[in-house]
Amino acid sequence: MLRHAARRLASRAAAAGSGSMSRRALATAQAPAEAGEDPAFLEAWKKVTTIIEPPQTPMSAMKPRPPTPASIPSKLTVNFVLPYKSEITDKEVDMVMVPATTGLMGILPGHVSTIAELKPGVMSVHEGNDVTKYFVSSGFAFIHANSIADVVAVEAVPLDQIDQSLVQKGLAEFTAKLGSASTDLEKAEAQIGVDVHSALSAALTG
Repeated sequence: MLRHAARRLASRAAAAGSGSMSRRALATAQAPAEAGEDPAFLEAWKKVTTIIEPPQTPMSAMKPRPPTPASIPSKLTVNFVLPYKSEITDKEVDMVMVPATTGLMGILPGHVSTIAELKPGVMSVHEGNDVTKYFVSSGFAFIHANSIADVVAVEAVPLDQIDQSLVQKGLAEFTAKLGSASTDLEKAEAQIGVDVHSALSAALTG
C-alpha cells in the first residue's frame, strides 16, 4: 500500500511540480515564515489515501523563520555553528566579514540572500568597537533576506588562541611533504596542509 502511494505521489510531483520545486529551493527570500507541513505534499497524499496519516517531513521540525521586515533593521542576527558546538546563537551584531572563495565578503543588515562557500581565512564579528576574530578552515555562509546570517564551518578557533610557532612548524612540514609526494593523493593532502597553514600564517601576521 505504502509503496503504491509513494509511487503515485512521485509521478504526480514529477508531472506537476518539478519546475516550481527547483525555483522554490533557491528563493530563500520567498520561503514561508511559518514552520509546518508542505501543503502540496499533504494535498497529494490525501488524494492517494485517507486511511493512513501522512509521514512527518523535515519542515515539521523546523523553527518558524522570522518574516522579512518591511524596513532594513539596524542589526544583523548571526548564528555560527561548528559540527561539535554552537559558537554564536542569535547574536545581534553590526557586521560580519567572512572569507568567501570569491573574496572577503562583508555582511550587513539587509544583505541580499546569498549562499557563499568559505575558504581558509579569518571571519570577524563586529559589534560596536569590539571585533572578535575566528580562523575558519572551510564551510558555508547562508545570508537570508530577513537580515539573519547562518555561518557553518568545518573547523574554527579564535584567532588569539593560535600559536604562531606551531603554524610555522606545520607549514614547513607540509611544504616538505608536498615536495616529496609521489602520488596524487599525497600531493592533494600536502597541498591542503600548505594552503591552510599559509592562510593561518597570513591571518596572524596580517
